[in-house]
Amino acid sequence: MTTSPKDTVGRYGVWSIELRSEDPARRGELDEAAAELEELGYGAIWLGGNSTADNAAPLIGATRRVVVGTSIQSVWQQDAATSATGFTEVEAAHPGRFLLGLGVSHGPQVAAYRRPYAAMVGYLDELDTAGVPADRRVLAALGPKMLGLSRDRAAGAIPYLGTPEHTARAREILGGQALLAPEFKVVLETDPARARETARAFLARYLELPNYTGNFLRLGFTEADLADGGSDRLVDAVFAWGDETRIRKRVTAFHEAGADHVALQVVTADTAGALPREEWRRLAALLS
Repeated sequence: MTTSPKDTVGRYGVWSIELRSEDPARRGELDEAAAELEELGYGAIWLGGNSTADNAAPLIGATRRVVVGTSIQSVWQQDAATSATGFTEVEAAHPGRFLLGLGVSHGPQVAAYRRPYAAMVGYLDELDTAGVPADRRVLAALGPKMLGLSRDRAAGAIPYLGTPEHTARAREILGGQALLAPEFKVVLETDPARARETARAFLARYLELPNYTGNFLRLGFTEADLADGGSDRLVDAVFAWGDETRIRKRVTAFHEAGADHVALQVVTADTAGALPREEWRRLAALLS
């Protein structure tokens, strides 16, 4: 029997699309970075960008105890049977070290997008049949129905691009037992203009996706907040920036709202895909 994810991921993790790179030339760099993240005290590594068990397995092999999860694997990208096979292989080699994070992605990004909630239910049914236990999978959930599914058919939820207010609402739906591990973005910059410029450039792509904009509107933001790359109010809600005290306070707000774990995504002005290893070190020191 493996330990519950809620007990293994710790209070903080790192969310990174760069760590899922499939470039063989970067394998040593990625493995070394994962091992350092573990030593820095992060309890989990979350792999963005439609990641799979194949992306997670090398990082798990390069570390001793950190949990590695997909955040997320799109249900449209890989059929449930293939996902189950990947999960079973990693779980057999490293029990309790892999979390299968699943999501329904976004209509503008999927040609055959249809009835996302029903698609997720059907996918989970197939995973059940294939023997993937509910307590080894988590769902990217924003709305009430998907959060309820995260409670009833998975170990919990991994909301992306949320706020402490969303976390509080999610906790009410999930109850006290399910894992709640929201992603939160951090810009390690104290100058407001530079911090918001970096954040706004990163946020722009998400303001074209209705899953996120709809969630912002449910949280009380307006269409004006979504225009022109996002208002200062919106940017300041979904990014932490500033000095150490301010950033620590912003991250702590998620725990106070009911999060068990916060998956921290460092955002920099660098768009070349370099690993922000110095920023991860600074963030770990700040949170300790």
